[in-house]
Amino acid sequence: MNENTCQPAPYDAVPCEVVVTAREYADGARFPMHDHRRGQFAYAACGVITVNTERGNWAVPPQRAIWVPPGVRHGMQMRGTVTMLNTYVSPAAALRVGLPNVCQVFAVSALVRQLLTLALEVPGRYAGNERDAHLMGLLLHEIARMPPLYLNAPLPAEPRLDKACQRFLNAPSLEIGVDEMARWANMSRRNFTRQFRQHTGISFLQWRQQACLLAATVKLGNGEAITQVAVALGYSSPSAFSTVFKKVLGEVPSRYFGA
Repeated sequence: MNENTCQPAPYDAVPCEVVVTAREYADGARFPMHDHRRGQFAYAACGVITVNTERGNWAVPPQRAIWVPPGVRHGMQMRGTVTMLNTYVSPAAALRVGLPNVCQVFAVSALVRQLLTLALEVPGRYAGNERDAHLMGLLLHEIARMPPLYLNAPLPAEPRLDKACQRFLNAPSLEIGVDEMARWANMSRRNFTRQFRQHTGISFLQWRQQACLLAATVKLGNGEAITQVAVALGYSSPSAFSTVFKKVLGEVPSRYFGA
């Protein structure tokens, strides 16, 4: 096995609804495709995590998290040195608090960060300890209240569209337009735009923006300069890139990654 390939730890046998663990990973470390009976709320205390499934790709910036529902097959890769705090949630608990049944990146409040730190001291079998049970219950409810962040690029099930999207993701750029994507998919422009929305739920232009922001998040999280990232992704200027970034994620890149 490659030294950068990690194996997921099983927590299915733990009787309590919520279990929190912490681990550090080297740059490039990855988990191959796998799933858990429990849902996973993976918080990147530092570094960037990328997640892929058959239906899409997600990027998790520092001090943000991704929810992976129970039973969803996914792979993970670390971009830079990563400290990951994982909250494993039983299917019944995830359903009870309304966590989504699809992958989703979330903002993480200062309260949740503090609760995660405290939860690391709680043993896996805490059912008889009232204080620990309340702490983990509060953590679960606060996780369910976190606002979503749209750092994902859904992948269409249609093979020709999927092939074109994978080609785009290998070198994302705003300079790649509808006509070029349609050629890559061997479709007419009209058929491409109609089927793209049908299979992804959004237009190609919306998808392109999300895919480029996903790539930008990885690059910025690894310390690349804003100007360098903006040029690489085809933005007309760093200020134009920062404007789009703030519109979608609520902060300009310098403040977002300095948070």
